[in-house]
Amino acid sequence: MSRILLNAFDMACVGHQSVGLWRHPDDQGHRYTDIGYWTDLARLLERGGFDALFLADVLGVYDVYGRSRDVAVREAVQVPVNDPIMAISAMAAVTEHLGFGVTASVTYEQPYALARRMTTLDHLTKGRIAWNVVTSYLESAARNLGRDQQIPHDERYDLAEEYLEVCYKLWEGSWEPGAVVRDAERGVYTDPAKVHDIEHKGRYFEVPGPFLCEPSPQRTPVIFQAGASSRGSRFAAAHAEAVFVNGPTPGVVRGFVERIREQAGEAGRDPSAIKVFAMLTPIAAETDAAAIAKRDSYLEHVSHEGALALFGGWTGVDLSGARPGQRLEYVETDATRTALAAFTTADPDREWTVEELARFVAIGGRGPVVVGSGATVADEMERWVDEAGVDGFNLAHVVTPGTFVDFVEHVVPELRCRGRAQDGYAAATLRENLRTAAGPQLAPDHPGARYRRAAP
Repeated sequence: MSRILLNAFDMACVGHQSVGLWRHPDDQGHRYTDIGYWTDLARLLERGGFDALFLADVLGVYDVYGRSRDVAVREAVQVPVNDPIMAISAMAAVTEHLGFGVTASVTYEQPYALARRMTTLDHLTKGRIAWNVVTSYLESAARNLGRDQQIPHDERYDLAEEYLEVCYKLWEGSWEPGAVVRDAERGVYTDPAKVHDIEHKGRYFEVPGPFLCEPSPQRTPVIFQAGASSRGSRFAAAHAEAVFVNGPTPGVVRGFVERIREQAGEAGRDPSAIKVFAMLTPIAAETDAAAIAKRDSYLEHVSHEGALALFGGWTGVDLSGARPGQRLEYVETDATRTALAAFTTADPDREWTVEELARFVAIGGRGPVVVGSGATVADEMERWVDEAGVDGFNLAHVVTPGTFVDFVEHVVPELRCRGRAQDGYAAATLRENLRTAAGPQLAPDHPGARYRRAAP
């Protein structure tokens, strides 16, 4: 049996996917501003054999619910939130193998600057960086970053296509292999003939080049993507090496997985090389009874109103005036379309009411919550792998770092006994550990590889 890939899912904020749990006495989410919180977490995850710490991000506030940001601000619904990049160097300094997936938006970042930032991180981590490519979904972000409103949903992916083209040209094509010679006798650090302008002129960007950085161990960071709409899945199938999917049941998620793999094959890529991670929130303890008691204590602190504020930001749908028993229906918005689809059209056998939605989202967001002993949680993870066809999980926390501590203490040993979790790391770079390519750089069938210059 193949091992199950593991990412910890977190965010540089007080409360991430479990709304209101900052009030629980075991939660240390308020320490998100403390570098010691992040370095301790990184050490813990590496001890547990995690592949990466996957850091989410948003550039706006959740102000759809009640047409106000007040609930989000009061309940710490992903606000206050810091930049996810800043702590990575410190975490890399106290670990040797753990990867770091960082979210950055193509809608509000210039590719020339972001490409340099990612390469710098890849150098400083010795090849352990992934980029979660997002197009952003909050109107509040658009307004605060110079736009009257969001770019329409599908056009954001058109922009993202060109954005990645620019980055591939910078990462793969601007500097030849061997450009850095460090020849002290001749006084040549870099051979100018091996550094090239990219001369990009497109609809959205004009970047003459050359790239500012010498090539890092992976050149292009591992590409993560979470697009599961029709347009988003085509983008993910073309570019992603790892895909993050959300859904309440294995059946819902399996539909996303099958579509992405099919589209990857149509794009000329090896479908099995794309690693798919589903979100899951584990509540683990020594016994099932102890885990259930822990869950019950968490439920005493959830905020259903905060959960609906979170859902409103994801979907653009304001449920503040809805009746608790009102049935959810799908509507088209320019937010995250699959967040609503997962609770409406994707599962024909289930109808969700507003009250049921709030209870579900309050702990664990859009993904399932698994409660039990190490064996019980491991059983459920294996079921999802079998039934949904995923390769691994983005594991969200209820309380932090307690959820991750419990997982490492109770679930990881069980997974290791079953041959499902690693007890060491096979390679130095994240791309090699995830097995998305045979070496540290992009697989030959990846679209970014076509910009690669051959070694002399």
